[in-house]
Amino acid sequence: MRLLTVILLCCALLLCACATASDAPATPAPRPDPAADLPAAAETARRFLNAWQAGDLDAMHRLLTFRNRELTPLVEFRALYQQAHAAMGYISLDYKLQSLTGEGRFLTLQYEVTFHTRIVGSFVDSQRMLHLVVDSQLGEWRIAWSRADIFRELGEGARLVFESQLPVRANIYDRHGRALADQNGRVVRILVDNRHIPDREACFLALAEATGETAAEMDDLFNRRSKPDWIVDAGAIERDTYIRLHDRIEPVCAADFTQQATRRYLDGALMPHILGYVGYADADELPSLLAAGLHAESIIGKAGLEASMNDVLAGAPGGRLSLVAADGRRLRILSEAPSQAPKSLWLTVAADLQQFIRGALEDAFANGSFADETNGAAVIIMDVNTGEVLALVSHPTYDSNMLNPFPTMGREAAYTALAELIADERNPLLNRAAQGTYVTGSVMKVMSSVAALESGVYSQDSRYSCIGTWRYGNDLRYDWLPAGHGVMSVRTGITNSCNPFFYEVGFRLNAQDPQLLPGFAQKLGLGQPTGINSISEAAGYIPAPDTIERSTGLPWSYGHAVNLSIGQGEVQVTPLQMLRMYAAVANSGYLLRPQLVREQGILDDREPVARREALRDLGLDAANLAFIQRGMCDVTSSYPGTAAHIFAASPLLEIGVCGKTGTAQVPGADKLPHSWFIAYAPADEPQIAIVTLVENGGEGSTVAAPLTRDILEFFYFAEL
Repeated sequence: MRLLTVILLCCALLLCACATASDAPATPAPRPDPAADLPAAAETARRFLNAWQAGDLDAMHRLLTFRNRELTPLVEFRALYQQAHAAMGYISLDYKLQSLTGEGRFLTLQYEVTFHTRIVGSFVDSQRMLHLVVDSQLGEWRIAWSRADIFRELGEGARLVFESQLPVRANIYDRHGRALADQNGRVVRILVDNRHIPDREACFLALAEATGETAAEMDDLFNRRSKPDWIVDAGAIERDTYIRLHDRIEPVCAADFTQQATRRYLDGALMPHILGYVGYADADELPSLLAAGLHAESIIGKAGLEASMNDVLAGAPGGRLSLVAADGRRLRILSEAPSQAPKSLWLTVAADLQQFIRGALEDAFANGSFADETNGAAVIIMDVNTGEVLALVSHPTYDSNMLNPFPTMGREAAYTALAELIADERNPLLNRAAQGTYVTGSVMKVMSSVAALESGVYSQDSRYSCIGTWRYGNDLRYDWLPAGHGVMSVRTGITNSCNPFFYEVGFRLNAQDPQLLPGFAQKLGLGQPTGINSISEAAGYIPAPDTIERSTGLPWSYGHAVNLSIGQGEVQVTPLQMLRMYAAVANSGYLLRPQLVREQGILDDREPVARREALRDLGLDAANLAFIQRGMCDVTSSYPGTAAHIFAASPLLEIGVCGKTGTAQVPGADKLPHSWFIAYAPADEPQIAIVTLVENGGEGSTVAAPLTRDILEFFYFAEL
């Protein structure tokens, strides 16, 4: 019985086992081992390098192993690559995969990278190794990253170092070779070995006195911002300070002293509005400065030609990109490039002419020739055939040396002069020649004459009786000569400067087409930049139907055109714009780009910069131009001419001066008008044009015209 029970139990167990086996689900297929998928490993490496190529540091970081991402968080990872990019002046890279070796879950990709940089050009870094592993948490190929994946020596504690080679800033000369700006200023830099300072406390106190910093700032420079083994640049001091404090600094700091060349303007007040000045970069300029291989203390052009021609004057830095061990040993030079030599500039300006004009203006202001309310003046002379500017003077002037980081006059004197400059209500920093905008008065009548004849509304035979007044309805306007001038043509209207004649011109042109007169003003280059690209300039404003309605909400009327015809009302133009227009009248109708830089180069190896550039052929009728020119020539040589009494005894009558006076009324009952005179010479074969403006100076014929005469006599007859 017991035997039967055992047999039955065994059978039952067998049946259960059979049932369990038949009812169990199928065993899943084993997952493929990522280690066997070599193409996937290569693809991970390719994605990592593509992300670097695209500048996507976040995508690169996502491809690291989980452990790597913990050890090097994204913020730190980004910073490491950004620092390396900044050091090398990185632009882009190309890569080439070479071989994938290893076994199992650990592979090594050999590849090379070609880096393209701003300063040292392109260089190849070969035999680079990228390590790949199967991440145990992700079950996928990932990058086993270290700093060696930027450059292999970085994994051993080395640093990527760019040593900049900065060329010395080039000089600026006038058209005859007279030096205007050079690098012959000198300051002394203090260099201190942070490891070997005999008395740190006394050293910091002495350096603070020399540099104008505090002892606490020196402590911060040496103990926190500098490493213990650095040679620290403690700052630059003037020669007088060096002589006074050298014996105090040297023993307590064990300092070395080196000379540094600085910018110097040989006559800083001669043409600061042209040359400008140099200085340190502003915060928004620093990124591009650093990317170009310069540093935060690099001196760059800040205004005038120093700024607009900075790349020519400064050249381009060269340098060496190296990997340097922690102990200072150079491990490897990645690439190096020589600096690009800077080029000196030769200006179109003649320094002796500039100096005479500056002196003439200073004398006139000093001896009381101008009224007390006269704040400033401007004079420009330009070659009418080439656009070369021979002189450009804005008064009052200032010494541009005071704005340099290392002023040749000394910091204390510079600070005093700068405070006076800022407090000066006359605003000497304003370049009145190119940035000052003014009403013009009667010098605008040349534009109105061109418009009258070229539009066909007037002819050379048109006549108008100038009786001393002009009326339209209740609008009664007066001439400067109460009795009037009699019967006038366009030519004699210019010579006599008859206001009613030009009131009528403005009225009739407006009746023909309200856009006609402002359109000719704009065609002749007024109310817009002249295109001079070396210094800043103002655009000014010429009123027109559309702009008047936008700015005032009122419609354009005949009154706007009548005002414009004699340079009054809303007109605002620069002396440079007016000069260029007169030059176009003198040169048969070509509106030229004004030029300030004649040549650039190294020593005698020069290349031209100034080239005649006609921005606009005005297409003016030669007979009409000749008619207008005769009216202008009579201004200085004919009895009724408004400046004839000024030029009556001048030798300039032998060559002929053709011009126009202007007396521009300004708002304010007690304000004197602006005084203008614009002319060209010689009469038959024009060479130059000149504009003279004296703010609130009075009559054009009594203030600006005599100044112009004196300047032209110097230009043509002075023996230098």
